[in-house]
Amino acid sequence: MERSIFSELIKWKNKKNRKPLILQGARQVGKTWIMREFGRLCYENMAYINLDNNPAMKTSFSIDRNVHRIMEDISIQSGSNIMPDKTLIILDEIQEVPDAISCLKYFCEEAADYHVIVAGSLLGVAIQKGISYPVGKVDVLNMYPLSFAEFLNALGENELSSYSFDIESDKNLTFREKYLELLKKYYFVGGMPEAVLTYVNEKDYAGVRQIQTNIIRLYENDFSKHTENKTELERTRLVWNSIPVQLAKENKKFFFSRIKKGARSKDFEVSIQWLVDCGLAYRVFCVSKPAVPLKAYAEFSAYKLFFLDVGLLCAMSELDAKSLLEGNRIFVEFKGSLTEQYVLQELKVLGKYTPYYYSNENSTNEIDFLIQQGMDAVPIEVKAEENLRSKSLKAFVEKYDIPNAIRFSMSSYKNQAWLTNIPLWNVCGI
Repeated sequence: MERSIFSELIKWKNKKNRKPLILQGARQVGKTWIMREFGRLCYENMAYINLDNNPAMKTSFSIDRNVHRIMEDISIQSGSNIMPDKTLIILDEIQEVPDAISCLKYFCEEAADYHVIVAGSLLGVAIQKGISYPVGKVDVLNMYPLSFAEFLNALGENELSSYSFDIESDKNLTFREKYLELLKKYYFVGGMPEAVLTYVNEKDYAGVRQIQTNIIRLYENDFSKHTENKTELERTRLVWNSIPVQLAKENKKFFFSRIKKGARSKDFEVSIQWLVDCGLAYRVFCVSKPAVPLKAYAEFSAYKLFFLDVGLLCAMSELDAKSLLEGNRIFVEFKGSLTEQYVLQELKVLGKYTPYYYSNENSTNEIDFLIQQGMDAVPIEVKAEENLRSKSLKAFVEKYDIPNAIRFSMSSYKNQAWLTNIPLWNVCGI
């Protein structure tokens, strides 16, 4: 499958001041596949090492920081002859060997002509536990589930995919019904590569749901393997299972009382951070006012939690394909949460925005997202249908004298004096 991150990997390969690359992302988003595909297509050969349960390489990295000796060991272990600028060295599951993470500094300083890429689904957790991180000595790329544009490419809808980046194209109006049909399919299938591949090859929604269920079970198994104790395990499960319930509310702020009666934020801080560090959940903080820089006005005690993938949200919510595709009552009740989840994912994939949201003290006026574009804080309203009434958004814009706002909806592109309406299938074009 065509992944947009591939072009970023090529840019990294051609950088003059290239450093070892850390590829971050949750399990099952395709990190191992893209690294190997990159090595296969762009290098003469590759030396792939999986550090999970690899005692030989664990010993090699622990002896000293002699990168040339270590590369000899990698060559022996992988069976590949390592050549400067011609071989891609891949270290997978690097969090399993903390000394390997520390060694990236020396690869940067002493072996700059060697191309090294590493990944680890639990790397964020490992770093939080105090593993020495080579600050300033590595490049970093984030990998996510397939975006809607990538999903269209996977289905062979390459032209529709390319036009999804052009918000003013007349093709968005001409093929509106086609986009709507495909967007609903994306809500169900989501962007996990195995689920997308199953749909592309078999067009079997039951098979897709089985893949999603297996992925969720895999993640939940990670809870028990990597959380500190039974209490923390139970709290992590409670948070994870409460996310669909939280997103189904009109006010999507994460309320601990929805987890269990009497729950307090301090009891669940570690569990929430664990899910975020693993890439399984996205946390969007509230801001006290729409001013630049938005980060300066973040209220870190108030936030919304989202899943990493809209298809997994469908699976966790037990929303079946017929309900979604035919738009019956169950879909009507959930379409707001699915649409907001989808928009958040698209914003994350773009990589140039850190989404926030706004809510006043009594939660009567919530702005779904805020992003920073240059020196402007831009409010975003998410509509799951064609309803174009935006009274609260307009009041917000007038109160804070904001030059422009964005509304994502099922309606066509429209540029008003204070508001730009953008079709939901064009989120990637902002």
